[in-house]
Amino acid sequence: MKIKDKEFKPFITERELDATVRRLAGEVSRDYAGLDLVACPVLTGAYMFASDLLRRLEVPCEVRFVRYASYSGMSSTGAVRCELPFPESVRGRDVLLVEDVVDSGLSMGTMLREVRAMGPRSVKVCALFFKPNAFRGDYRVDYVGREIGDEFIVGYGMDYDEQGRTLPEVYVIDD
Repeated sequence: MKIKDKEFKPFITERELDATVRRLAGEVSRDYAGLDLVACPVLTGAYMFASDLLRRLEVPCEVRFVRYASYSGMSSTGAVRCELPFPESVRGRDVLLVEDVVDSGLSMGTMLREVRAMGPRSVKVCALFFKPNAFRGDYRVDYVGREIGDEFIVGYGMDYDEQGRTLPEVYVIDD
């Protein structure tokens, strides 16, 4: 499949994504039972994952979107921009950051510093995909849907230059 100037091939099916999301929802539900959960999906890439995950939770939660960006095209710019900050309602509560991909960890590291400065009771990270070979962060990704290599992926909310987000499956660049 072609998106703009790049070719992509199937990588992860809808069925595999569904099984992964169900597993993560079970883990999060177990760990947050009885707590005051605020789920903070990171726009824009995590919107599909977050929607599926949060609908499957067996615990109540408030949903507050945040938006941080560091990508342009297929690579990180190295600079993290906050476009929609954390709300004051995270103070004293249990926060779950919901992200599509944690690769270098730069953006998530910035988000963690900013949310922790607001005084939540706890903060955890839930990522659909984690790239351990690229990770340079000094924090733990608490919930990982799937570890992958350094491939560039699109679909299921993730994009290549703002295209491909609405694909129901995940595709990998076909070099």
